[in-house]
Amino acid sequence: MKNVRTFYKTLLAIGAGLCSIPLLTTQALTQTAATVTSIQPPRLIAARTTYNEVQVRQATYYFTLEVPATAKELQQVTLTQTQGSEDISFDENNSRAFEGTSKREGQPLESKVTSDRQNRTVTVTFAQPVPAGKTVTIGLKPERNPTYDGIYLFQVRTFPAAGQRNGQYVGTGRLQFYQNISSE
Repeated sequence: MKNVRTFYKTLLAIGAGLCSIPLLTTQALTQTAATVTSIQPPRLIAARTTYNEVQVRQATYYFTLEVPATAKELQQVTLTQTQGSEDISFDENNSRAFEGTSKREGQPLESKVTSDRQNRTVTVTFAQPVPAGKTVTIGLKPERNPTYDGIYLFQVRTFPAAGQRNGQYVGTGRLQFYQNISSE
């Protein structure tokens, strides 16, 4: 009988201990979540083109990002074409970045633009990190708009430090191109 009581006391003690583990885990996760949510990533707030007809050579594609006051500095942005019937090539030397939006252009930002045509990715690396609380626009200059009409999507990722492997997905830019009706 004494062994049975000892067995039940031990079982009760183990059960009480196991019940407290989820509570401790929940408290730890709550504290971690509160810490993580206090830092917001940048976000894509607009994507547009100056000309939406196919084969136009004078177009510029603008991608505007907001870097919240609670974000880390922004060092690098990648734009990967994920949809579209044609790969778009960019003129790296005539692409640029600046503070503000495409309609309210502010100070130019020194940046380097590189393309990885095989992976359909353009990378913009800022010479100086963009501080939190700023709005920044990247103006990519295509060699020409695509030959085929349709929707072209660009997945945008941001990186707080250049060379960091995994960026933060911040949105998808959507550009739509149309056939020139008057030329048909």
